[in-house]
Amino acid sequence: MDNDGGMTDESVAGSSGSNDLPFGHGYVGDPAVQTEWDARYADQQRLWSGQPNGALVAELAGLTPGRVLDVGCGEGADAVWLAGVGWEVTAIEVSGVALERAAKHARDAGVTVQWVHAELARAKLPRASFDLVSAQYPALLRTPDASAERALLAAVAPGGVLLFVHHAEIDAQHAHEKGFDPADYVWPATVAALLDDDWEVELDEQRPRVAPESGAGARPVDDLVLRARRLR
Repeated sequence: MDNDGGMTDESVAGSSGSNDLPFGHGYVGDPAVQTEWDARYADQQRLWSGQPNGALVAELAGLTPGRVLDVGCGEGADAVWLAGVGWEVTAIEVSGVALERAAKHARDAGVTVQWVHAELARAKLPRASFDLVSAQYPALLRTPDASAERALLAAVAPGGVLLFVHHAEIDAQHAHEKGFDPADYVWPATVAALLDDDWEVELDEQRPRVAPESGAGARPVDDLVLRARRLR
């Protein structure tokens, strides 16, 4: 971190300041996690809609652009949209396949994003440096020390906002048939449970999703939306 709170290329594990660099090397995290998500993305030419998440767009109305961390950026739709409306974007993702697509999306849109190829809890992100930390439907695994939840909170600057959005309705039986347990993942409630007097909860609700017209997430469902501001 430099003196004004900004990041150098050396301060973030697995980072790239260019939209042109490949993401085959420098990953920081569990190789099995990267392999799993690379396989999911490689199985389809495009996994998501390519449009920014509706809750993100809605909740940013009225916020002054600053530094934002996009957690689990996938193919880059949120990161590119954020950069296009004036935010200085750092985007983190475990899948190198997804990051390649995200970087191309950014090049095509003519915006610059700092990409970080790492798991959130192991990325060595600068503490208290982001005016917004956005986590839109992230697949963050829970650990006994709540490392992912604490990494989310630690990244938010005083006066900044954490926006955490996730699925409100998960069919546990269907999830188990697909090979995962929803209880293994971080949810808005597990993050909210760690908030102390340094935080003000501005919004914690379930509401209908503003969905894209096509792609994953297009069907009408509800979201859980947690928006909390760090006071100090």
